[in-house]
Amino acid sequence: MPRRPRAAFLAAVLLLSAAGARAEDLLSAYHQAYRTDPALAEARAQLQATLQDRPAARAAFLPHLGLGASVGFNTGHFSGFAGLDLNKAYYSDSYSVTLTQSVFNGQSYTALHEASSRIQAQTAALLYSEQQLALRVATAYFQVLEAQAQERVAEKQRQLLESIYKQTEATLKIGTGDIIAVREAQARLDAARADLIRAQNTVAVAQRGLERLTHAPVGQLADLRSFTPEGPHPDNMEAWVQAALQDQPLLREAQAQLQTAQEEVQYQQRARWPKLDLQGVAQHIHGSPFPGFNENQAGVSLNLSMPLYEGGSISSGVQKAQALSVAQVDHVGSVRDEVRLDTQTAFLNLQDSVSQLEAAKATVESAKVSLTGTRKGYEVGTRSIIDLLQTATDYIRAEQDYNVALYRQILARVQLKAAAGQLNLQDLQAVNGLLQTN
Repeated sequence: MPRRPRAAFLAAVLLLSAAGARAEDLLSAYHQAYRTDPALAEARAQLQATLQDRPAARAAFLPHLGLGASVGFNTGHFSGFAGLDLNKAYYSDSYSVTLTQSVFNGQSYTALHEASSRIQAQTAALLYSEQQLALRVATAYFQVLEAQAQERVAEKQRQLLESIYKQTEATLKIGTGDIIAVREAQARLDAARADLIRAQNTVAVAQRGLERLTHAPVGQLADLRSFTPEGPHPDNMEAWVQAALQDQPLLREAQAQLQTAQEEVQYQQRARWPKLDLQGVAQHIHGSPFPGFNENQAGVSLNLSMPLYEGGSISSGVQKAQALSVAQVDHVGSVRDEVRLDTQTAFLNLQDSVSQLEAAKATVESAKVSLTGTRKGYEVGTRSIIDLLQTATDYIRAEQDYNVALYRQILARVQLKAAAGQLNLQDLQAVNGLLQTN
């Protein structure tokens, strides 16, 4: 191969390798999920459908224009006029144009307000779906990272216990050890190997969870860099609760649905009201009621209609709407309690996550020092194999707890924003800034 093409080929390979080595971050996962999530697409389609309720309700206030036509075949026996006695078959046809303008219809006004309330509810539902998608993606993303971190800890545990097992075997061979220590170390090593398999399966399950949201294979994910744990800002629970009661789209959706239910009661009640329409008709008739007869007419009329008795259907409709309205009041109260509790819980979890992470970090450092000291003590005979294995187990558990606290601290920030109904793209960007994206 000539030198220049070969150099160009190697340069292209290195470029592609560098591009492929770049880790996928939280924002790219979210954008992929945003484009492909079926639940979000369904919410968008529902909003588009609901938006048509307003022009449909507005149509009741606009003129309605219609055409009519008919063609018929007739037979007739005509007699008694000037000695006429005639049987005749003939065709008849008619054409008409009708223009109707509503002058007063009480239900139409309520229907227009009801359509606006439904649109508000569906808009809030779409916003809630978007925020929940961001929360689900962030949760799935950091669950993968946590599972991978726990897999690394499980591998470290296997290596650590394998080294202890080999150490006990070596002491047994030179006559300073005992078979019980070897068996104990072997049992712990077997358990560590099982833990590693379980950790690997957990990684696979977490990756499938993220793939379900992004509808794309999970590549190398950018992990957290060193960061300072942060609590709520502001550090005032009641301020977050009040913000949630105002901003949470789930509660705003329920309130808009309550407004819709109350307007539906009014709509059903107004079914008893009279309706007034202005109607104009232009009509051409040929061949009716007599063969060859032509008629052209035009007219305007003001039509009043009012139901007097509909078999109880109006009362039934009103009572049903009132019951649903009462149920919706209770639903709003339930959602309000849920939002309040979720916000309070998320606030306390974020507060707790700071101290938990700091304590977990200190525990890892302490457990590591303890393991080093216990191992040296075992080597000189001042500590038993049980002491060493227990210290190793404590160290591994401390690292596992640290991983849980580490990723939970980040997720707690996102969860508080979501509970308050304030989670947006800027929040994801802030979290994404804590990742090692290069």
